[in-house]
Amino acid sequence: MTLLFYLAGAVAVIATIGVILQTNIVHALLYLILSLLAVAVIFYTLGAPLAAMLEAIVYAGAIMVLFLFVIMMLNLGQNTREQERDWLRAGGWLPPAFLAGVLLAQLLLVMSGVEGMSAAEQVGVMAVGTRLFGPYVLAVELASILLLAGLVSAYHLARQIRAEDE
Repeated sequence: MTLLFYLAGAVAVIATIGVILQTNIVHALLYLILSLLAVAVIFYTLGAPLAAMLEAIVYAGAIMVLFLFVIMMLNLGQNTREQERDWLRAGGWLPPAFLAGVLLAQLLLVMSGVEGMSAAEQVGVMAVGTRLFGPYVLAVELASILLLAGLVSAYHLARQIRAEDE
């Protein structure tokens, strides 16, 4: 199980680097799906099968496929590839690198067992379902409406830009 954990961690890191370095947006999104699936394997090896299933079904299965369809619908051309290459200059890497370092420090603190920084207890399917469709049902519905509004807005923005080009 330890070997699987480290192997999945290496796949997640390499796939995430692939997301950052890709200039083709569809390839970057496929790397992101691979990274999310590797994180699901990590959750499973840590003894959290529910978190692994939610990661795979909700993130890799639903939201990333939605992103892939939106990107394919927008049909972005060569201009966006050149713009992405300009954004990947060295100065743009410093803030994300700092934030990644902070997250790594938090992970190391949790793994070392520092007091007050212990991992959360295992949560079952019944507890998650009761919370999501009980007191937090309004937040779940608002999040779905927000995703739908983003999808419709992206479609209309792309349509207006295309109409201006012609």
